[in-house]
Amino acid sequence: MNLIQIQHPQFGRRVAGIEGEQTKLLSPERASVHELAAAAVRNERTLTQEAADSLSDETLDYDSIHAGESPWKLLVPFDHPMEPSRCLVSGTGLTHKASVDNRQAMHEAEADVAAITDSMRIYQWGLEGGKPSPGAVGVQPEWFYKGSGTILRAHGQPLETPPFADDGGEEPEIAGAYLIDSEGRPRRIGLMMGNEFSDHIMEKKNYLYLAPSKLRTCSIGPELVLDADFSSVTGTVSIHRGGETAWSRTVVTGQDNMSHSLENLEHHHFKYPEHRRPGDVHIHFFGADGFSFGEGFQIQDNDVAEVTWNGFGKPLRNPIQIASGPEPFTPAIPL
Repeated sequence: MNLIQIQHPQFGRRVAGIEGEQTKLLSPERASVHELAAAAVRNERTLTQEAADSLSDETLDYDSIHAGESPWKLLVPFDHPMEPSRCLVSGTGLTHKASVDNRQAMHEAEADVAAITDSMRIYQWGLEGGKPSPGAVGVQPEWFYKGSGTILRAHGQPLETPPFADDGGEEPEIAGAYLIDSEGRPRRIGLMMGNEFSDHIMEKKNYLYLAPSKLRTCSIGPELVLDADFSSVTGTVSIHRGGETAWSRTVVTGQDNMSHSLENLEHHHFKYPEHRRPGDVHIHFFGADGFSFGEGFQIQDNDVAEVTWNGFGKPLRNPIQIASGPEPFTPAIPL
């Protein structure tokens, strides 16, 4: 079963389960996946079991919802419904060879030499020690912060490039959804498609600009996949312009195509006590295999980015909005 979160102007927020061609609403008592997951933890059950027992007889037309032709509107498939600030959005980079090659090329251009860079070195460390035996600690990956839950966008919502940005570019990834239980243990509740939107021109200026280049909106969904196979996943990323496909390529992800195991990435994220506060939510991106910027493609205002991963539900589409005008000056006001 896959889950979606939706909202209606009259009936409010609900969760629906997708099984094959059927889309059924869950009971109103489980109005968010966060509530559903918390109940599963309390009842010592899997999220799939809790969702199955919460299904009602009310069915919906998912095709019209996904197309934006229904009064029901898609939300992100997992969030902290009451306090977005308690949702930490982060990610791991340099997990795929293609992304490392792109970063390596950027750093070589900076130094004007073809020497091994820190990016390639971290990737090689991952190849050597990123997949330890189960229960063992492997080498630490790169890690970055994207923001709180306020930066998350659902299917159909725009990804914004702010006035202070140099660029905005798609990054087709899969992200993990996590809830920290009452005992401070991270619970992986599912995986979902994601577009980890970033500023690649800013990053290319200097790799130390990686941190601010990641502080951008990003999208996840439309579906939360509860029992996903993350061994090897194939997908497609496309940029559409004026109703036509302007750029597209096949991408791959999953543990077989990465330098780290999922278990190792999760350990190094959740080893920090600050990342294990009971009730908090985490959305963590696992890295990209390729993106348009790496092939010299320039995204324009009103383009639509589309990400599809086989086995992860309907495509994730987001229009791109590029702000114009000068960067606003935002000083702190003395008290």
